[in-house]
Amino acid sequence: MRLQPRSVSPQTLAAAAFRLRELGIFIALAAAILIFSVRAENFLTVSNWQNIATDVSMVVVAAVGQTMVVLTRNIDLSVGSIVGLSAYISANALADHHGMPLVLMALVAMAVGLACGIGNGLLVVVGRIPAIIATLATLAIYRGLTFEATGGGGDNISAFQLPQNFLDFAARKPLGLPMLAWIALVVAVIGAAALRWAPWGRDLYAIGSNPDAARLAGIRVGRRVMTAFAISGTLAGLCGFMFAARFASVDAIAGRGFELDVVTAVVIGGVNVFGGAGTILGAVLGAVLVGTIQDGFTLLKISEFWKIFFNGTAIVVAVTVDALITGKLQEVLRRRRREELLAAHEHGAAEA
Repeated sequence: MRLQPRSVSPQTLAAAAFRLRELGIFIALAAAILIFSVRAENFLTVSNWQNIATDVSMVVVAAVGQTMVVLTRNIDLSVGSIVGLSAYISANALADHHGMPLVLMALVAMAVGLACGIGNGLLVVVGRIPAIIATLATLAIYRGLTFEATGGGGDNISAFQLPQNFLDFAARKPLGLPMLAWIALVVAVIGAAALRWAPWGRDLYAIGSNPDAARLAGIRVGRRVMTAFAISGTLAGLCGFMFAARFASVDAIAGRGFELDVVTAVVIGGVNVFGGAGTILGAVLGAVLVGTIQDGFTLLKISEFWKIFFNGTAIVVAVTVDALITGKLQEVLRRRRREELLAAHEHGAAEA
């Protein structure tokens, strides 16, 4: 008697495959730390790792929002421009009103980011423009707004214009961990919890796996995609606040190229660019790996070209791996389906 094959859900297969990606990131990170600890002086010092944590924190916060967008088979290329615009507007407000609470400044930055994120979502959901085209356009639009806000690029916010409590904010290190890293940790935990337990978070996976099936299941796909873009914009706005705190100076090109670091972290972290698979933990690990390698390059005085080259190469490799994994999963599922149909046919013939 032929045994019916054991049923394994596509979600289980995908989760297993991308858990291996996360394990691979751990191994790559350990290898990078080993290499740079031998080659780069001061790499293993506490102060250097605090600097890495501070820089990575901004990428982590934006990567949480980017993960939610990518899970729905979309992408947000405008995050760098949103960071620059929100950083300038919020820092300018604080420079004019030194008594403004820092929480209010952060909320102003997040509100700017939310407006930008909603704009992206409307273009994609209502305008039905492919996300890569829509956010490439808004990357330029939001950067143009930043230039306009800065009077053509000449009006910059400098440290001497900002109150001392804000200048001291990024330098704080509760329990030895930089304040910005604490913010990133909180955002990552909330984001991971939302994707795991919130119904709307699980819907993002369903949309990315099969948008048509998600609609038939009653999921409001457009609303969920709008939510993902709104969250991505809001967190990019929070990054704008963190950027101003980190560098205490904001100009018209603040955040330029930041989107490349974010996309690299997300893709390396195993968030499938074809949608439906990935975790916040993977994106965080990807951000830490990218930040560690870039810090090592800086300590070794390696050309800026190689930093950019690494990001581009990492994206190509990660997307290729995603395509191979997705293809293999589809092949396994098709074979399993054929075996189930054959088993059902044989069972029916035996009963007849």
